[in-house]
Amino acid sequence: METLTAPAVKGRPREFCVDTALAAALRVFWSKGYEGASLNDLTEAMGITRPSLYAAFGNKEALFRKTLDLYEEEKLCYMSKSLEQPTAREVARHLLRGSMENQTSKSEPHGCLGVISSVACGAEAECIRQEVLERGKVAKRALIERFERAKEEGDLPADADVEGLTSFIYAIMQGMAVQAGAGATRADLERLIDTSMAMWPSK
Repeated sequence: METLTAPAVKGRPREFCVDTALAAALRVFWSKGYEGASLNDLTEAMGITRPSLYAAFGNKEALFRKTLDLYEEEKLCYMSKSLEQPTAREVARHLLRGSMENQTSKSEPHGCLGVISSVACGAEAECIRQEVLERGKVAKRALIERFERAKEEGDLPADADVEGLTSFIYAIMQGMAVQAGAGATRADLERLIDTSMAMWPSK
């Protein structure tokens, strides 16, 4: 755990924990999106001054990228575990349930940070939107490759549309994020998962 010394206007410099500050910034971005999070929101949540933020993390854009790394590491770890499931059906189910667990966590904001930030970004934050979309493409490609392997192994029907199935799963996950942000309950999301899996192609 890294600790930095923040510059102070008066008196002695104040030390702060980088990991704790990043976690606080993540919650702000997650709750408000990139554009909705002001520097005042961020510095207040992180417990540091603007000069300290700039010195430790660079500008707002650089800070967001660091929080996005943290988000992927801590909140999206279920995605890599999903790819290790023995069948394509279980891969899909694990992904949807992992997404649901994130959306229904009582300790975190609801909704998907990537969805919130990519949809809400205006022209001045287009680079952030592109960053989010590019990261999403990497994860989507990994899922396509996993389903292609399942098709080759006979786990999916020979006529299965692998890219279509991947888009279907992503659409459900993104829809769950939006619905959770609008107040959907865990029971609502579980019903959506059950319905989605009932539509999964059988061999």
